[in-house]
Amino acid sequence: MILITGGAGFIGGNFVHHWFERAAAQGLPAEPVVVFDKLTYAGNPATIATYLRSGQATLVHSDIADRDAVRQALATHRPRLIVHFAAESHVDRSIHGPGEFVHTNMVGTFSLLEEARAYWGGLDGEAKSAFRFLHVSTDEVYGSLSDTDAAFSETTPYAPNSPYSASKAGSDHLVRAYHHTYGFPTLTTNCSNNYGPYHFPEKLIPLMILNALDGKPLPVYGDGLNIRDWLFVRDHCEAICQVIEKGTCGETYNVGGINEIRNIDVVTTICRKLDVLRPRADGTKYESLITYVTDRPGHDRRYAIDPTKIQREIGWQPAETFESGIDKTVRWYLENTEWIDTVRSGAYRDWIAKNYSGRAV
Repeated sequence: MILITGGAGFIGGNFVHHWFERAAAQGLPAEPVVVFDKLTYAGNPATIATYLRSGQATLVHSDIADRDAVRQALATHRPRLIVHFAAESHVDRSIHGPGEFVHTNMVGTFSLLEEARAYWGGLDGEAKSAFRFLHVSTDEVYGSLSDTDAAFSETTPYAPNSPYSASKAGSDHLVRAYHHTYGFPTLTTNCSNNYGPYHFPEKLIPLMILNALDGKPLPVYGDGLNIRDWLFVRDHCEAICQVIEKGTCGETYNVGGINEIRNIDVVTTICRKLDVLRPRADGTKYESLITYVTDRPGHDRRYAIDPTKIQREIGWQPAETFESGIDKTVRWYLENTEWIDTVRSGAYRDWIAKNYSGRAV
């Protein structure tokens, strides 16, 4: 049994799918999972409905900051592994309301660490030595790069520039401290920008796909030249599985897609895919919908991950190029309108209006 916090979210939900599909591909029995999720705006049980219905996954609807609930889940399900995805993750949301980010990402991680450490301390023999706590973090803790700076490595000093990245940096430091102070068996991964199926529509790639299909403007911040390293979500999930199996306790592993791309190029690539897969009725190109809007405050210019350590020590490599990954992503959104409808709630529409309506074109 493993416990996954945030397992109904984007990356966590994809990890649930990957966990069971990977076991099946290897001819292994499917190890059951407990998904511990607060089910905020981005947590969607429909993402993992197949495994909830089959009984392979169990959902605990609660907050990681609720120590009684965490303690009860650990005592009831007795996991051998905790994979900690649960986090508030959108930079723009953290600018509008940083308190939730501090609560979930720092207080929540602290609460989870305290209860997990107590649980681990009560294990005996092989169960105690085999237990692992894997913390999933972000490249944004390292700050921003210029066009000529070397990519982020595991030794890059932390320099977070938003309430979101600051709260994730704080959680990283807590995880590190619990290993070095208490010997708690932690692993940490810092990933670059993920994309793929089941992504909540406020993030860049799904927002562009769905706005384009609706004939709405495609809002691009500033000059559109901000650079991100794009990582297909299933490649990230496989990296986490391999770190669990082969990683050294107390170590951090950077996971990058080796795909540095400007935001405007991401948007134009999506437009060209849609021109082929779903041409507009009037024959116009989707690129005509691109609209440049006022940049967000403190927008980091470039992120890039150096994955040398995980390649050398773990043997992981991304399987997808950006071209192959974005093709799979666009096709998934075209083919899964039912899932999209479940997340296009009032909360989603309110957020898009709040974040973009006041930005000058």
